[in-house]
Amino acid sequence: MRITAQEKPNCDNSRMEITPQCVVALTWTLKDTLGEELDVLEEPVEFLLGGDDLLAVIEHALQGHEAGASVDLHIEPEQGFGDYDESLVFLEPRSLFPKELEEGMTFEGLPAGSQSTAPADRLYTVTDIYPEHVVLDGNHPLAGIAIRISLHVRAVREATEEEIGRGSAGTGFFRIQPMAPGSQQLH
Repeated sequence: MRITAQEKPNCDNSRMEITPQCVVALTWTLKDTLGEELDVLEEPVEFLLGGDDLLAVIEHALQGHEAGASVDLHIEPEQGFGDYDESLVFLEPRSLFPKELEEGMTFEGLPAGSQSTAPADRLYTVTDIYPEHVVLDGNHPLAGIAIRISLHVRAVREATEEEIGRGSAGTGFFRIQPMAPGSQQLH
């Protein structure tokens, strides 16, 4: 892990330091190691430190910084979304899926009648559609990929009791949400 940080003056003079059990509003640019842009978050989103919202490596790197800070990280697969697991790729009958199926759609678990060996608590992404079969992948889209993320801390505040109790400010870091056809959002 490589960390570089640069503090910038905070316009509102509220100099709260990032610690566990606080909420940070972040924006970022995410790239692979070849420099290809994978995701850009331009509008700040709030995340709870010390909960389930962020990867541990990101939480650790943010601690001690304040609003206005920039933190650049290089994250290897084992620190991020894990290695790619081929055993989480399944070929299922096309007849089990709706007619309006598109590549990129996600499903919570596999449909009834599919392989019983597949973990039910995963989100599966449709990667290929054939006339008789559908390929579903239970890996996170960033599994097996080393990433570079440029984080910008836009605000820091104390977490509410409700957020601490939930373990989240309401958003997880690159949580895969079931999405409507055509949606490409990873977070």
